[in-house]
Order: sequence, then C-alpha cells, then structure tokens
Amino acid sequence: MKPTRFEAAIALIDKANSEDVNTYQVAGMDYPKELLYSQRMTRKLLQFEPNASKALQIAARAQHICRWKIARDEYPMDRVGYLKWRETLKKMHANLTVDILKEVGFDDQFADRVKAIILKELIKKNEESQTLEDTICLVFLDYYFDEFAEKHSDEKIIDILKKTWVKMSEKGHEAALQIAFSEKSLALVKQAIS
Repeated sequence: MKPTRFEAAIALIDKANSEDVNTYQVAGMDYPKELLYSQRMTRKLLQFEPNASKALQIAARAQHICRWKIARDEYPMDRVGYLKWRETLKKMHANLTVDILKEVGFDDQFADRVKAIILKELIKKNEESQTLEDTICLVFLDYYFDEFAEKHSDEKIIDILKKTWVKMSEKGHEAALQIAFSEKSLALVKQAIS
C-alpha cells in the first residue's frame, strides 16, 4: 500500500535525521542524536496533545531536522551569538521541512502552516506554536534535564528553568510537574518556580 503524504513526509524527515553523525546512547545502544530527539518529540507531543493536527505532528518531528549541519561554534560564544545561531537553525529547519512537504505533494498553504509552527510565530496567540513550545520544553525536562543539570551550577540551572517555565502554557506546567524527576532535579524545579 502506498504511504500517505503524511507518512512519506515523516519518513523523509527521519531519513534526513538518521544521517546525524552525532550519537546519543540509550540503554547501551547508540542512536543518531537528532533522529532520537525527533522521535521523542513525536511521542511527547501525542502524550501531551493526543489530537495534534498532522501539521503540528510534522513540525514537531522536523523541529531539529539536520541541526548538526550548522555548528554552534560557527557563531560567537556569547548570548548574542547563541541567539543568532538558534535563529539561523530555525529558518533552516523550516525551509528543509517545506522542501520535503512539497516533494511529497502537500500544497503551499499546508507547508506555510507547518513553517509558521516551526518558526513559532505568534507563539502566545497561535495554539499550535504554543503546543510545539510546550512539547520542546517537556522533552528537555523529561529526557535531557538531569544530564544537563550535572554539567552546570545550580544557579544557572534555576535561571534556565525560570526561562523555560515562562515559555510554557498552564497546561504545559501541569504536564511538567507530572515528570518523574530525580530528587535533586525536582528540588531545582521547585526553587525555580516558587
């Protein structure tokens, strides 16, 4: 049976992300880092918003597509450099995804909708952009936070948590507080949101 346009788009996003030279280990197995991340995004999105539209599901899956192609050290290692790098990445992710959507036969209107979600346009007004932001934050907190927190001072972690919390919706906050944090991480989260 021929795959649907949606299935074909997801397969092409996965194919692109499977080329990531960086790996991430889970249970003793190495996975291409961005492929694993994108699959975690899909899983978390569908837990958080089971009725997510196809456009939002594609945006979540492609949110980091080919991220490794633009290295962080190509930009100054300060806040301004970081923000420029992130902005450049976002545009690349959106454009690569639009190319895939057109390749599998989606129209411009659908492609533009996915692009707007990836770029997180009108984030506090566009429900799908906000849901993507919540999902990104939840994936970070659930899968990457403990490891990240070990590498940085408590002060820096609390600051990052405060910034993360502001980006999230009330529904996102509720979902975040359901995550099974380690004792230390939970203490940091509580400090940040109190």
